[in-house]
Amino acid sequence: MDIKRVGIVANSDKEKAAEYSLRLGRWLSDRGLKVFFEEEIAGKINMPGVSRGDLASAVDLIVVFGGDGTLLVAARMAMGSDVPVLGINMGGFGFMTAINLNEMLDVMEMVLEGEYSISKRMMLSVSLEGTEYPALNDVVINRGNLSRMVNLETFVDGKYLSTFKADGLIISTPTGSTAYSLSSGGPIILPELDSIIINPICPHTLTKRPIVLPPDSVIEVIVWTKKGEASVTLDGQDLFILKSGDRVGVKKSENHINLIESPHRDYLEILRTKLGWGELP
Repeated sequence: MDIKRVGIVANSDKEKAAEYSLRLGRWLSDRGLKVFFEEEIAGKINMPGVSRGDLASAVDLIVVFGGDGTLLVAARMAMGSDVPVLGINMGGFGFMTAINLNEMLDVMEMVLEGEYSISKRMMLSVSLEGTEYPALNDVVINRGNLSRMVNLETFVDGKYLSTFKADGLIISTPTGSTAYSLSSGGPIILPELDSIIINPICPHTLTKRPIVLPPDSVIEVIVWTKKGEASVTLDGQDLFILKSGDRVGVKKSENHINLIESPHRDYLEILRTKLGWGELP
């Protein structure tokens, strides 16, 4: 793909995010490319900005400065298009933002020359009261502020799976398998293996374990609480309050995200680095 227009998204709260955004913007402009800054970071560097909703349609590539949380925001901008997303890590713990700051210009040179690979990441479509919402990482049903567990009656393809009595339930993609699901004892699934993970959070019965489902599975969870309310969050960004008897539907989305892979390290190396595998005690 011939890249002529580049969008820049950044976590403006990160130290030096504005500095590096402006530096990359000038570097791209010097090479004859047109640069579009997302309006939040544009305000920090006194440049014209483009709204989140309009950015993907204006560019051929989106570059993200920040961590995985910022990339999740950018992923929603790119959703429904084939615009690739390149994540540049600004010092946090990131699996998707795999490019280091000191590699930025070297990697950009390779990308502009067409020397890059795409990782196609599946997304989830979440149904709440008849409205569909996207999620790249995970859907988390949580007991919220309740002091007691919730009962999560779970069906797969219309067939009863189990009622999880737990603090909550994580339904994640392979991309999300290294996020909240991993910290809750879930398996790591490589991104190319499209699948859906159901992982209970602190279940009352220890035999309730994570389960990996085929990507075409349709999941429905009915939330039962004796008092109060529960909640559901999508990618840690959108929060909705649930009442007892509410239903949450989850299935594979028709949309996906094209994530540019690091040319310097493969996914297994990223896992080793981020998780400290192979280090001597």
